[in-house]
Amino acid sequence: MKLSLEQIRYWMGAEFAVPSRAIQSRFASGYSIDSRTIQPGDLFFAVHGERFDGHDFVEAALQTGAAGAVIAATHSERYADAATRRRLLLVDDPLTAMQRLASSVRRHWGRRAIGITGSAGKTTTKEAIAQILETRFRVHKSHGNLNNHFGLPLQLLKLQPEHEVAILEMGMSHAGEIAALCKIAAPDWGVVTNVGTAHAENFSDGQAGIARAKYELIASLPRHGTAILLCDDPYVQHFGRDFEGKTIYFGTGSCADPRAESITPLGAEGTRFTVLADEQHTDVRLRLLGEHNVCNALAGIAVGLASGISLQECAVALEHLEPPDKRGQALQIHGATVLNDCYNSNPQALRAMVDTLLTLPAQRTIVVAGEMLELGPESPQLHYECGETMGQRGVDLVVGVRGEAASIVAGAKAGGAAAVFIATPEDAGAWLLENLQRGDAVLLKASRGVHLERALEVLQREE
Repeated sequence: MKLSLEQIRYWMGAEFAVPSRAIQSRFASGYSIDSRTIQPGDLFFAVHGERFDGHDFVEAALQTGAAGAVIAATHSERYADAATRRRLLLVDDPLTAMQRLASSVRRHWGRRAIGITGSAGKTTTKEAIAQILETRFRVHKSHGNLNNHFGLPLQLLKLQPEHEVAILEMGMSHAGEIAALCKIAAPDWGVVTNVGTAHAENFSDGQAGIARAKYELIASLPRHGTAILLCDDPYVQHFGRDFEGKTIYFGTGSCADPRAESITPLGAEGTRFTVLADEQHTDVRLRLLGEHNVCNALAGIAVGLASGISLQECAVALEHLEPPDKRGQALQIHGATVLNDCYNSNPQALRAMVDTLLTLPAQRTIVVAGEMLELGPESPQLHYECGETMGQRGVDLVVGVRGEAASIVAGAKAGGAAAVFIATPEDAGAWLLENLQRGDAVLLKASRGVHLERALEVLQREE
């Protein structure tokens, strides 16, 4: 949202390093925490990240054309140049100031905000909701994976007066993080996809603690708000019990309305299913693979119906939904079908994609599974069980990549599959290049930190 620096100063509770009418009347047309991507007119926030301190890049941002820079007052003396000092706004902490500004922008905008959380499927669900709502409303949605205490405020700052709905992903790795994001974003509606074991190492009571952390979204909704919940999930199905607002359940069970039935895999072309809602029904053809994506699409339908969009309109909109980057993309490489789902992984998501792989026509099925991070003390056992399930389900060959994936290999062998361990994603790509055969169906899936997409890059480079 375009704002004057004086308005920004007021909402953040900041001070100008050198007060003047010239700086007060300047406008910021964008907002950034990365000096490398600054556009002329952006306001730069010198936040302190895990690897870099933004205060080291203030001059570079201003030289690139930033309208100003928000810095910690304790760093003010670092900048002696008069031209630099005239464009500085002083605060106690730039990150807190950015969050405060984002919160003010959201409340000034004042329209409907929809928060989305879950252990898996957040981005696909966000895209499904946006695909449907864009048929009727001017929609602002989170881009990429900007769903944390840095990214969410930046997304809110991109709100424009003409937007009618904001769709916001909310991620977390610790208790209290979603509640903090909700204080900034003030969502009116909340969507919860599922509760898995991602980030289990940060919760002493495991999945139950993760469920409480996800519930923070519903607990933060206003009394007039709406909760949209996956009733197939044993934790999420209880989230509406004490909620005073409107609750909508989606899924495949009898508790759901909208509900999916007759789910039919269409190979690499996607999935077809029938959706029933409010005594109506229609067929939906998705370009997305797997039953888990049917549930993500149902969340979109639930939001669409509650927004006054007809069931048929929802179904037509979903036909044009493409899989997000690295999330279930079906590629044809060297005569084989390769499912690129290597954006992230956890045990539940890995099993869901293995089920999807096994629906594809194939001479051989191959799972290239990188290690799954942040699973806590049960990590070796969880990796082993995933591998064992692959073998028992009939996967022909399992390739474990990096670290704890050695336990996937051990489990796969115990389950009856051939399996091999490879230390790096690049070496996994070389292995595939040597061993991939025409007619194979391959799944690539790993936690983000493994960078398993590098194996795919080796294949594509050679192709």
